[in-house]
Amino acid sequence: MKIVSAEEMRAIDRATAERFGVPSLALMENAGSAVARFILADYSQAERVGILCGKGNNGGDGFVVARKLVEAGRAVRVLLLCNPEELRGDAAAMFQNMLKSLQPLNVAPLIVREASGLDSSAAAEIFAADVIVDAILGTGFRPPVSPLYAAAIGKMNLASAPIVAVDILSGADADAMRSQTAPGGQDKARADAIVTFTAPRPAHVFASLTTGPTVIAPIGSPPEAIVSQLGLHLSTPIDFAPLLAPRALEANKGSYGHVLVIGGSLGKAGAAAMAGFSALRAGAGLSTVATPKSVLATVASFHPEVMTEPLAETEHGTISLRAVGLTLDALLTRKTLAIGPGISLNSETAEFVRTIVTRGDKALVVDADALSAFEGAAAKLNGHGRTLIITPHPGEMSRLTGLSIAEIQANRLEVARNFARQHELIVVLKGHRTLIAAPDGTVWVNPTGNPGMATGGTGDVLTGMVAGLIAQHPQHALEASALAVYLHGLAGDLARESVGENSLVATDLLRFLPQAFAQMRNLKSEEVRLHA
Repeated sequence: MKIVSAEEMRAIDRATAERFGVPSLALMENAGSAVARFILADYSQAERVGILCGKGNNGGDGFVVARKLVEAGRAVRVLLLCNPEELRGDAAAMFQNMLKSLQPLNVAPLIVREASGLDSSAAAEIFAADVIVDAILGTGFRPPVSPLYAAAIGKMNLASAPIVAVDILSGADADAMRSQTAPGGQDKARADAIVTFTAPRPAHVFASLTTGPTVIAPIGSPPEAIVSQLGLHLSTPIDFAPLLAPRALEANKGSYGHVLVIGGSLGKAGAAAMAGFSALRAGAGLSTVATPKSVLATVASFHPEVMTEPLAETEHGTISLRAVGLTLDALLTRKTLAIGPGISLNSETAEFVRTIVTRGDKALVVDADALSAFEGAAAKLNGHGRTLIITPHPGEMSRLTGLSIAEIQANRLEVARNFARQHELIVVLKGHRTLIAAPDGTVWVNPTGNPGMATGGTGDVLTGMVAGLIAQHPQHALEASALAVYLHGLAGDLARESVGENSLVATDLLRFLPQAFAQMRNLKSEEVRLHA
């Protein structure tokens, strides 16, 4: 799903009406209907709904919400922040439709044109509703907020009821790429949920606008109308449908690739073992872990489906440079390689890593201590002519780029995109909203995952999953990497529901990965839910 700017969203709406013949009135009807559906589903016990409407199209959406909720039997009160004669176009038409639905109930909208009117008892009744709908300002907003709107936003923010924002919370910059000032006060509304339409804007994805869900609802724009120059893509289950197709009846284990994980060391054997088994859980046909001879038994005992191969080791129980040779060359044949989990920071092992990574044209996933082997030598990490994926957390990205972790976190998108372009590889920059950046500048943004996954070993599980999915889909490395990240986070979300954030451990992801696959395949709704 493309992420689009506010200006691009306006162009999409125009193209939908002018080029594809979908009336703008129908788009507004569908938008308001989506908001009403969300309220009826997620706030099913709410009987009294207050709706604050501005004079633009966002207010028009609010009029539709009011009509739909009245039809559903809810007690609705509308506060209009302008004279009805100021309404234009679709918003004016939807206002008249709403009046017709309210007339049999002998209920009229409260019209307020001055901030003092918000202190009336009628206004207080609206602010005391079970749910409040913010339909004041949408993504077309340009600062500053007018005094009347600011006063209404301030009153709304002080209310105890949950607030559902239509399109975006009033006063927010839709194009913001990172969190701005916290919602609240009078310049920006707060929101407990957002229902937006067609495609998300950057702020929906990056700006932490709400602690609740952001629903992205289709309202009638065809895919051909959704055009963007941002090069940003929000991962959704529908994007991965081709990679999740049913397997052929005549398939065998050789049909789905063989992953070789090189890693492990004395005291860190579990990292390589988890990566090896994760490749199988992700669907690879075969998985082998090559590890120092002294820890091979530990790796082999982890799960019987994972094969093992011993490698020459240093006196510290890490992989030795002596492991490079004909035996390893034979082992590398026709396999997707993942290197780094538990491999250690030993200097000789680091030289081994650089030797393996910088030669050959194999599909290769580099993670963990294998990335640290390139500290001060990042120029040697180059994917020209081959598939190369790196999966750093911010600390590892700091070592590769020479930037501080604070600089990485403040400029995640630019750092990942620039490194991917310069080194002709795929960067999976882990963290909240993990980024999957391609050499052409395209960046996929992952919406799944939670803080409970901030525990040792989850990165090793991801490494194996990325390798396992690339082994199955070698011609679609970017999509396979994005799918691995999505499934990894979804498994973490499912695990959180079962064990909670505090008790979640890396192997819980392996337990819930089959359920994550099933959930993605069984998803029927076209709406997308983006969680904070």
